[in-house]
Amino acid sequence: MAGDPRRTLAEAPMKRPQIVAIALCALLNALDGFDVLSISFAAPGIAQEWGVDRAALGIVLSMELIGMMAGSIGLGLLCDRIGRRPMILACLVIMGSGMGLAMNAGNIETLSIFRLYTGLGIGGMLAATSAVAAEFANARRRNMAVAIMAAGYPIGAIVGGSIASMMFAAGYDWRSVFALGAGATLLCIPLIWFLLPE
Repeated sequence: MAGDPRRTLAEAPMKRPQIVAIALCALLNALDGFDVLSISFAAPGIAQEWGVDRAALGIVLSMELIGMMAGSIGLGLLCDRIGRRPMILACLVIMGSGMGLAMNAGNIETLSIFRLYTGLGIGGMLAATSAVAAEFANARRRNMAVAIMAAGYPIGAIVGGSIASMMFAAGYDWRSVFALGAGATLLCIPLIWFLLPE
């Protein structure tokens, strides 16, 4: 179709706004990687402080995964209706506030609810960033763009886990993991607001 902006974008060389958008998607996926595994990093401290075994914390992880599934489907569908950037910003708010709430949980039940809530944002973010990476890349670089976005997930888990280990070594407790996640998540909001094209 002549004049179709999607075709123009697919055939044109990559420009700076497109590269920035894909880099932001990789950063957001790294944030997802840390947020998903934050419960694993915090688990030993939680188990010790609350006097629960690791099996009980498996419930928390299960709730998080249920939230991710629901967010990926529900918010992913909503993403097509309200737009990518508004959805990413909404997911960042959900993730950041969820991490902040988890930091203040006092038992397995409340922590499970907070992680379910956080999982909604994580799942929605995964759906939105996958779409943005694919849509902003040209046809020649699309596969590479999606691969770069996907690589952010393990990078976030590795870097976040390393920082968490250093924080524990410095005497911080398990709450610091969620504080780190909340802070990093909320810091991404202005980046997305100003740098991610509509």
